[in-house]
Amino acid sequence: MTKQFKILYRTVLILLAVAAAMLAGALILWTIGADVTKTYSVIIFEPLKNKIQIGEVIIRAIPLTVIALGLSVAYRSGIINIGAEGQMAMGIIAATAVALAFPGLPKAVLLPLALTAGAIGGAAWGFIPGLLKAKLHVSELLSTVMLNYIAAQFYTFCLRGPMLDPAEITMGSGTPQSMRLTKAIWLDRLVPGTRIHTGVYIALFLAFTVWLLLWRTSWGYRMRAAGAGERAARYGGIGVAGCLVAAMVISGAFAGLAGAVEVAGVHRRAIEGITGGYGFSGIVVALFGGLHPAGIIPASFFFGLLIVGADMTQRMAGVPANMVLVLQGIIILVIVATRMVLANPYLEDRVRRRYCRLTGRSREE
Repeated sequence: MTKQFKILYRTVLILLAVAAAMLAGALILWTIGADVTKTYSVIIFEPLKNKIQIGEVIIRAIPLTVIALGLSVAYRSGIINIGAEGQMAMGIIAATAVALAFPGLPKAVLLPLALTAGAIGGAAWGFIPGLLKAKLHVSELLSTVMLNYIAAQFYTFCLRGPMLDPAEITMGSGTPQSMRLTKAIWLDRLVPGTRIHTGVYIALFLAFTVWLLLWRTSWGYRMRAAGAGERAARYGGIGVAGCLVAAMVISGAFAGLAGAVEVAGVHRRAIEGITGGYGFSGIVVALFGGLHPAGIIPASFFFGLLIVGADMTQRMAGVPANMVLVLQGIIILVIVATRMVLANPYLEDRVRRRYCRLTGRSREE
């Protein structure tokens, strides 16, 4: 009965959390005078009505998946990475620089080289707060946030300076962007008539890699042990400092790779605003997915659905698109509250005793 009760207990809590999040969102929508039923209908169902819209959901889920996987590695290792936005920007700069520097290389060489450069760019930007945390005990919350601002300014400088498209100077569209990258760096389209690209395979491969790393290797065990209890891990002979730095490097590499995939698969040039808040949304996806690849993949699709649906609500329901940020905030609060409840063994025991009294069962059954 204990195992059955645990499943029932967790299922009920999750359902209550979902209901609470939807109710809170409905109250906010009602407050601004929106049609709650129509808004939810547009967000959840409209993006799934044809393959073009489904494709848009998927291409947004790809960078969310990759970033969230990297963040889950960091969180499992005991370090909170809020710098994925900046790491993604540095990955875009690195991948674009390689593509512009070697336009004559064949695709079999240039594409892997650019993707690797993107991962290295993000990893280098993640290494800084990891080292500061491990050696000087600098709060990663502060360092990663500040590095986001530095990366954003450097990204803007590159697009307005050394990487600026020469045609932009003569035509003056007002959008800082690089030249259109050579086709040798483009990721292939998978479904005709949509923008779904082979980055899907990269995201799925990385999900399997993270699962393998964290749950099937001794290094992954040490990283999770460091995250579960730093003092106990040190007592057990685990190098916590090395785990922290490695986790941030991996997390940054994933964010940088997500940026490179976004450039190669969707925009095919570096452009202002390309990160699209993916670095911050990835935090919500990682938490919503339970910091596990099996949960992150469907969570990424769900948040891709929210992003596309939010754009559609502005046209179809008259609700501002930035309402999705409000919904994300509500979801974060609900996730945190739910995780706190699930982690409380005393509350679970009290509920189990009451459940046994109501059903007339013994606690040992």
